[in-house]
Amino acid sequence: MELDLRDENNSSLEFYGGVLGALAPFIVFIVGVVIIALSGAPDEKGFWPILILAIGIGLILAKDKTAFSEVVISGMSQKIVMIMIMAWILASIIGILMTLTGFVEALIWISDQLSLNGIGFIIATFIICCIVSLSTGSSFATILICSPLLYPAGGILGAHLPSLAGAIIGGAAFGDFIAPISDTTIASALSQNAKIGATVKSRIKYIVPAALLALVCYILTAIWFNDTVSADENVLSGKPEGLIMLLVPALIIYIFLKGKHLLHGLLFGLLFGTVLGLVSGLLPVEQLISLDLENFVAKSFVIDGINRAVGLSIFTILLMGLVATLKASGLMAKLVDFAALRTKTVKHAEGWIATVMTMAVLLTTHSIVAILMVTDFTNKTGKKFEVSKIRRANLLSLIACIFPFVLPYFIPVILMANMTATGKEFGIPQVSPFEVGLYNFMSWGLLVMFLLTIFFGFGKNKKPKKIDE
Repeated sequence: MELDLRDENNSSLEFYGGVLGALAPFIVFIVGVVIIALSGAPDEKGFWPILILAIGIGLILAKDKTAFSEVVISGMSQKIVMIMIMAWILASIIGILMTLTGFVEALIWISDQLSLNGIGFIIATFIICCIVSLSTGSSFATILICSPLLYPAGGILGAHLPSLAGAIIGGAAFGDFIAPISDTTIASALSQNAKIGATVKSRIKYIVPAALLALVCYILTAIWFNDTVSADENVLSGKPEGLIMLLVPALIIYIFLKGKHLLHGLLFGLLFGTVLGLVSGLLPVEQLISLDLENFVAKSFVIDGINRAVGLSIFTILLMGLVATLKASGLMAKLVDFAALRTKTVKHAEGWIATVMTMAVLLTTHSIVAILMVTDFTNKTGKKFEVSKIRRANLLSLIACIFPFVLPYFIPVILMANMTATGKEFGIPQVSPFEVGLYNFMSWGLLVMFLLTIFFGFGKNKKPKKIDE
């Protein structure tokens, strides 16, 4: 999947208060989101007022308010934004389709046949999501495909819901870091002129310990918080009829493996699933489209899916508008210049590469955009102090697979929290963005590996030129 991530905002914005003025809107946004997330925000709609307030503060502080407005609109209308929104919509519709056709009950039936309880289901969920993300190379696709299927089923089995959500996003982060076709892998390797095959091979020593640590944590939390009393005994036996719908996610994954576009895979999957549901009799015709003439409304699982995606879509549009103003302020360029002047040793070089990348991720909220923004600095600094190409690429990817998957204002975390709404049909509550990030033990495991890499030189090769060759 190739995304056009070129920055269209080449203009430079100036703010009253200088750097602090440029940062003020983003600080308001982060503080507001964290407060709401910690209090257990019901969904991402609670973040809308915070984003509007942040953009409004930015407009007040901007010296050229027309330019600020244009940058906001330009950021909102980026191609990547439209791709994400279309993905949210299609995936939400597919999730409702799979629920209506009994696939969740089929998963329950399989779990019953395998004697899986809530604990075993969380472990299986993590492993399945690791496999899906490794196959598709897309964390978004993994969350979109797996959440509507695995979250309700695990909830019915009595699984600890934050651990279950954490296992899904953790499996998504697994493939994002090491899959050869992952956007993060490709961007980090190619930005440093490193070979993708060699880069992926070098990441085994990072991902295996992190994944094992995550698996242990998922097992411990699943056991500690296990609540079999909450399992719904009426549906624990499940029904096998919906198993045929397994062909839908299988088709979507196959299309992704063929290197097709995200929209291609999801739209084909939706069309195929709808036809399959109608032919098999699992999807009533009235669920496709029906008219309530008394209330002047149309009813359809398609409409329900789009409504479910509205909250996340508006959040994404507003966030990308806010981020565009921060990028246009030139703060990242100033940070890179600051770091370049203070890099004196190899350890300094690795530390500043990590610091600049971390700041880029935190401020842009998009890992690929962050990688592209720090490419020149990382290349020049790495060559000057002989930090190998592969090690530089690994540093970039480690950071890209940590913060976006644990902090409550990043889209992957918000998306995962949004997808837990798929359990509502079965009386299963949602999980807050804060809990999603807290229980993503895969990314916390990668953080441990990152700290070992930076402070203790883990993974360093004594002959960087040789490893690059």
